[in-house]
Amino acid sequence: MKSLRTLLTVMRKELRDLFRDRRTVALALGLGPILFPLLMIGIGTLGENRDRELNEKPLQLPVAGRENAPNLIAWLQGQNVEVKAPPADIAQAIARQDEDMVLRIGPDFARKWRAGEPAPLEVVHDSSRQDAQVSVARLNKLLATYGSQVGSLRLLARGVSPGAAASIQVRHTDLITPEAKRGRLLATLLPYLLILSAFIGGAHLIMDATAGERERQSLEPLLATPAPRGAVVSGKIAAACLVALASLALTLLAFKLGALLSPTVGRQMQVSFAAIAQLLLILLPMVFIGTTLLTYLAAAAKSMKEAQSHMTWLMLLPMLPSFILMVNPVKAQWWQFAVPFLAQNQMILKVVRGETIDASQWMVYLVCGFGLAAVLWFAASRRYQQEQLAISA
Repeated sequence: MKSLRTLLTVMRKELRDLFRDRRTVALALGLGPILFPLLMIGIGTLGENRDRELNEKPLQLPVAGRENAPNLIAWLQGQNVEVKAPPADIAQAIARQDEDMVLRIGPDFARKWRAGEPAPLEVVHDSSRQDAQVSVARLNKLLATYGSQVGSLRLLARGVSPGAAASIQVRHTDLITPEAKRGRLLATLLPYLLILSAFIGGAHLIMDATAGERERQSLEPLLATPAPRGAVVSGKIAAACLVALASLALTLLAFKLGALLSPTVGRQMQVSFAAIAQLLLILLPMVFIGTTLLTYLAAAAKSMKEAQSHMTWLMLLPMLPSFILMVNPVKAQWWQFAVPFLAQNQMILKVVRGETIDASQWMVYLVCGFGLAAVLWFAASRRYQQEQLAISA
C-alpha cells in the first residue's frame, strides 16, 4: 500500500511539473494529433489529385516517326492523347524531365503492318522516375488495347473468330475489401507514425524526470526519502505512459475527425470507434516498452544532452519492419506477433484492412508485448537501486 501511494504521489508530481510548462504540454499533446492527420490528409489529397489529373487530362505524347503509322496516331488522338513533335535529343529531354516518355515508330512499321507481322514500337522512358510511371502505364494500356483490337479485326477479315486465338480466358476476381482499398496509402505510413508516436510519446517527460532531475541535482533529495525506489521509478514511468496514451488517443480521434471532414480521407480510410479502441490496445504495450527503455537509458545518462542523444537510433527502430516488409514481403505468421515493432506493424495493418485478429494472435501479441515491457520495467527499477544514480556529473 505504501508503494502504491508513493507511485501515485510521484506520478502526480511529474504530471504537475509537466503541466507547469504549457509550451511543452502543447508540443507533447498537440503536435501528434495535429501534425499526423494533416500529413495524411495532405499526402492523400495530393496523391488523389495527381492521379486524377494524369488520368483525366489529355496525355502529352511526343512521337518520333508519326508519319510511319498514321492510323495509330489517329486512334491515339481519339483516346484523349495529344500527339506532339519529339525533342531533338530524346535521352536528354527525359533526363532533364522535360518529357515523361517518347513513343518511337520505326521506318519498317508500315511494311510489317501491311505484311501482317508484329509492327515494332518503342516507348522510351526512365523507370527510376516515380512521376512518370502513371503516364507510361497509361500509354502501355492504350497500345495494348489498340493491338488487341487490330488483331481481332485481322482475324475477322480472314474469316476466323477472334476467340480462336485465345487458348485460355483469364478472369480476375479481386477480393480486396473496401477498407483495404482505402487503406493502401495508410498501409505505408500509418503503422510507422503510430508506432513511433507510441514508442517515444513519453520521451520528454521521462528524460526530464530522470536525466533532467539528475542534471538539476533534484534527484538526490527524492531518492534520499524513505520511499521505495521501485515505487519512485514506477510513478515516473506511469506519468510518462499516461501522457503518451493521451497523445495517442487525441491523434486517433483527430484521424476520425479528419475522415468526417475531408472527403479525400473519408474515401481512403474508415476510422470507427471500434477500430480506435483496437489501435489503442495494440499500441499500449509499445507505450510501456518505449517508456521503460527510455527510463533505463536516461537513468545512465549524466545530462539531458546525453539522454537525448539516444533518440537518433531509437527513432530508427520503428522503421525496420517497414523496410523489411518492403524488400521481403511475408505472410502473417504467429511468430511475427511476438517480435517488437514487426508485431505492431502487422496488427495495425490488419485493422486498417478491416481484417479480423483472432484470439490466438491477440494472446501471443499481448503476452510477449507486456512481458518485454515488464522485463524493461524491472531493469529500470534495478538501475534506480544503484547509488551512483543520485550522483551528478
